[in-house]
Amino acid sequence: MKALVTGGAGFIGSHVVDALAERGDEVTIVDDLSTGKRENLTGPGAAANLVEADIRDSREMRDLIDRVRPHVVFHLAAQIDVRKSTADPAWDAGINVLGTINLLQASLEAGVDRFVNTSTGGAIYGEGRILPAPEDHPQAPEAPYGQSKFCAEGYCDLYSRLHGLSTVSLRYGNVYGPRQDPLGEAGVIAIFCGKVLADEAPTIFGNGEQTRDYVYVGDVVRANLAAADSRANGAFNIGLGVQTSVLQLVEALREISDNDGFEPEFAPPRLGEVQHIAIDPARACGELGWEPQITLRDGLERTLVSLR
Repeated sequence: MKALVTGGAGFIGSHVVDALAERGDEVTIVDDLSTGKRENLTGPGAAANLVEADIRDSREMRDLIDRVRPHVVFHLAAQIDVRKSTADPAWDAGINVLGTINLLQASLEAGVDRFVNTSTGGAIYGEGRILPAPEDHPQAPEAPYGQSKFCAEGYCDLYSRLHGLSTVSLRYGNVYGPRQDPLGEAGVIAIFCGKVLADEAPTIFGNGEQTRDYVYVGDVVRANLAAADSRANGAFNIGLGVQTSVLQLVEALREISDNDGFEPEFAPPRLGEVQHIAIDPARACGELGWEPQITLRDGLERTLVSLR
C-alpha cells in the first residue's frame, strides 16, 4: 500500500510512519519540520521519502499527492498549542482548517481511497458534562485550537457527503510516549518525565485537580491503522475513558522513579484549558475493532525508559 503521512516527522506521525514501514508499505512524509524532527525518522521510518512542505500551500499539496498517488492519507500535521491558538486564532485556523481543506481537495482530485484525519477529544467537547464523553457530547471548545479541529472534522464530513471521499476523524485523548515534544498541555507527561529524571520540581498550572484522558502513542498508532482499514466514517474517540488528574500523574511518576522528593510547584491556571474530561472509546471498539491495550502506569514506565 502507498501511504502519505502529513506531520510524519512529528511525535505521533513518526510512530505511524514506523508502523507502516514495518509492514512493508511505501510511505511518503509531508512535514515542514517546524516542530517535527529528522531524528524521529531513524528507525523503520528512515526508509520513507521525506518531503519538506507546508500543508497551507494548496498547489504544492495538489502536485505532491497527484505525483505520489497514495491509497491512504494519514493527516497528522497540525498546530496543537492551545496558548498559541488563543493568542493568534487566524494563524491556528490557517494550519488546522485551510491546511486540511487543501489536503482533502488534493486527495479528492488524485483519487485517494481513504483519508484518516487527526482530531481531538477534550478540546472539542470543552468541559465534560458527561464523563467519559461520547462522540455526541455537546461540542463546546474553550480555545481556538479545539474550534479549528472541529471545523476540520466538518470539512472531512462535507467531502464525504458532497464528493464521496472516504474520510474518518480520530478524536485523541492526551497522547504521550517516546519522542513527545513538550509543547503546551499536550506535552505535560513529557515535561514531567524530564523533570523527574533531572530531579527537578514539575510546575502545575492551577490546583492540579484538573483531569485528562491519557492514551499511549502505540495505541493511537493501532487506531490509525484500524481506521485506514475500515470504511466507517465520522468521528471516533481514541482514549482510555479514564480521568487522571495532574496530581495523580505526579504521584505515579514519583512511585515509578523511586524519587520521593518529586514535589510540584504551583502556578496560576492557563486561559482556555478544560478542567475535567475523559472520552468514551466504545464506538471505536465496536466499529473499528480497536481498544486501548496500554495502561497509564505501563505507558509511563515505557516513556521513562525511552528517556534514560
